[in-house]
Amino acid sequence: MIPVESIRRGVLWTLLAVSALASIEPSPYEFMFVVTLLVFAGRGLVFEKSMAPMILTMAVYNAAGLVALAPYVSESRAVGYTVTSLYISLTTIVFAAIVAERPLQRMATIRSGYIFAALAAATLGILGYFDVAGLGPYFTLYDNSRAMGPFKDPNVFGPFLVAPIVWLAQDLIFKRGRALSTLAKLAPLLVSLGLSFSRGAVIDGLLGMAMMFALSFLAARGARDRQRVALVAFGSAGLLVAILAVALAVPSLRDMLVSRASLLQDYDVGVDGRFGNQIRAIPLLLERPLGFGPLRFDQFFAQDPHEAFLSAFASYGWVGGLAFAAFIVATIYLGWALAVRRSPLQHEAIAVWSACFPQILQGVQIDTEHWRHLFLLCGCVYGLAAAERRMRAPNYATNLSSTPIAADAGRISSPPALV
Repeated sequence: MIPVESIRRGVLWTLLAVSALASIEPSPYEFMFVVTLLVFAGRGLVFEKSMAPMILTMAVYNAAGLVALAPYVSESRAVGYTVTSLYISLTTIVFAAIVAERPLQRMATIRSGYIFAALAAATLGILGYFDVAGLGPYFTLYDNSRAMGPFKDPNVFGPFLVAPIVWLAQDLIFKRGRALSTLAKLAPLLVSLGLSFSRGAVIDGLLGMAMMFALSFLAARGARDRQRVALVAFGSAGLLVAILAVALAVPSLRDMLVSRASLLQDYDVGVDGRFGNQIRAIPLLLERPLGFGPLRFDQFFAQDPHEAFLSAFASYGWVGGLAFAAFIVATIYLGWALAVRRSPLQHEAIAVWSACFPQILQGVQIDTEHWRHLFLLCGCVYGLAAAERRMRAPNYATNLSSTPIAADAGRISSPPALV
């Protein structure tokens, strides 16, 4: 008979493996999340006090959203936006509860499924960009000029690849798997990240890798470990330079790189540009405690806010906006605390937080409040925090043999050595 935990991890892997199919509505991810929730219900989930800030702020945020929706309940777009917010919040809490019980085992499953999805998405993005077998119209945008894989937007496709890139770079440090196999997975992800020509995604990737290497260097237990981190960091930098050199040698790629290299595009500047609209929206929102209503920013301005925090205030009013900001502040505090504090889960936290933090910051540049992969990472942060807190409990050693987390106990008695 198949053990229950094996079934749970198989379902969890499948959920992550289909997470890249974002262009289909409803997507297989939505179906698999329901299956995952049913499979993990009961003893497969752990709720702990460190999750309270997440649960409380998300509850207030969504309650404010329901109040803001009331005048527009007949508008399908507004209803859809509010329901999606509720769903994303639920997934965040569930992922936290899943990770909290068996942190290393289930994080390994999440990594494996997510990397599979990223490799599939990256492959489709590359095939589409070069219009192999006529796939260009399906997996690119703007006449094959930007890869988007099985997503609707290159600006979401690119950031989706960041966590697997960070995880694979960390695999090189810890020698998890063969180096050539890891590099063979890392290279197409980096290429696809570049072919998305998403400025935010590229910054996310570079900052995420830099954070992971820097935090791993600080967490290393000796000179030999630090040398290993430095070696992999320089090797990764060399791989990036090689990919960039190849891209610059191709005229079409070079022209697109030059065009996208500017931090400001034409649609960003001016009174009616992205930043102009954001500035003009602030006085209007100060007069409206309930905001503009869910997904109604474009009823006042020519485009969406392209800023997650402003979007929260515009869609869900003052209470919703403050709750969203409180959630982000709590997550940032918790993420940094986990990443810098010595613990058996520190290296796992370093990778997750290095992928998560840059994308949280990206919220000031684009609407990220419904990015499933971002809130997956946030849920993992809270799940790791809950698991770490359980380990630090006075009765942890006494109850170790009877708790589910005991399955990881032998593997996390101390932070892993690098070599």
